[in-house]
Amino acid sequence: MKSSFIPLSVPNLKGNELKYVTKAIEDEWVSTAGPYIESFEKEVARYVNVKGSVAVQNGTSGIHLALKALGVSNEDEVIAPTLTFIAAVNPITYCGASPVFMDSDQSLGLDAIKLRKFLEEECVVNGNNVINKSTNKVIKAIVVVHVFGNMADMEGIMDVADRYKLPVIEDATEAIGTYYTDGSLKGKYAGTIGKIGVFSFNGNKIMTTGGGGMIVSNDVELLNTSKHLSTQAKIDPLYYTHDEVGYNYRMTNIQAALGLAQLEQLEGFIKNKKSNYKYYQDKLESISGLSLIPFRKETRPNYWFYGMVISEQYSCNRNELMEKLAKEGIQSRPIWDLIHQQKPYRERQAYQINYSSKLLNHVINIPCSSNLTEKEIDRVISTLEG
Repeated sequence: MKSSFIPLSVPNLKGNELKYVTKAIEDEWVSTAGPYIESFEKEVARYVNVKGSVAVQNGTSGIHLALKALGVSNEDEVIAPTLTFIAAVNPITYCGASPVFMDSDQSLGLDAIKLRKFLEEECVVNGNNVINKSTNKVIKAIVVVHVFGNMADMEGIMDVADRYKLPVIEDATEAIGTYYTDGSLKGKYAGTIGKIGVFSFNGNKIMTTGGGGMIVSNDVELLNTSKHLSTQAKIDPLYYTHDEVGYNYRMTNIQAALGLAQLEQLEGFIKNKKSNYKYYQDKLESISGLSLIPFRKETRPNYWFYGMVISEQYSCNRNELMEKLAKEGIQSRPIWDLIHQQKPYRERQAYQINYSSKLLNHVINIPCSSNLTEKEIDRVISTLEG
């Protein structure tokens, strides 16, 4: 008898999802207006302890609005990591600006040491502007990504960003629930440390609304600007008067209903993911050449994705291992190809990319759903041993 398929990461919809969605349908509030949207915004803001939030269609639209709210426009540059999903970088181009690509550190987040070195050696400060010497363009912001739910080095990054007065956009699309437990940022959640942060609720995320995202900030003006732009820049609740180019980026009431039910269960999801991560970790100790990427010690991560490193000591390479898993009905995926090597961005500046390149052919993600069972993990481990 063929074993059942083990997916990489699927939703866990066992709470009040059906109840809340049914209520939204019965009340006939299903589009981009309705009480669940406001409630979801308030509850997310409360959970991560910020002044407010703006519900949007997805994480990509949230990053786009964040960049627009910060004034990023034509001919500007934005520092961004090369090791991330391309959706973290494309919104820079939507604004007419250009990314400057930075290497990652062992957390897989943007390397704070190289960031400092780049700004010190490759840029000059002219009044309130940071100018890239090689392009003569103004660097307007920094995009930081918390990869797989692992907190980037925000202490180091914010120290550099504050010195150069550069606003930080946190792409926390994979990291809702991750926070610092020690150090100067103790108690601060991913997405709330920089000027503005963005979460994603895509179907594979730790909590989902099917699609959808959320902008969070303690800067009320940025929140108001983001919300204004997300509703087609309409300035009057009744008449169709618009004061600039806006976007159709608001979340729907049905999505928000799902989100409220998911948020109620988020801490339970994190608990399950932590337990499964440690179970994998213990089992992998006996397999030479395989190990899980660790999460930052001074944090409570959300354990969203489990990155597994394949060293030269293992019996096969990355692609061969993924094929072996697939034959056993186990889904896996490679880490992203580096963005500075992608066709749309090959001509953009990339600064000392070393560590990210070394990771490229040695990391895959293995099943990590919040409802994954130990029996299923044992099946994954058995395949890795075989």
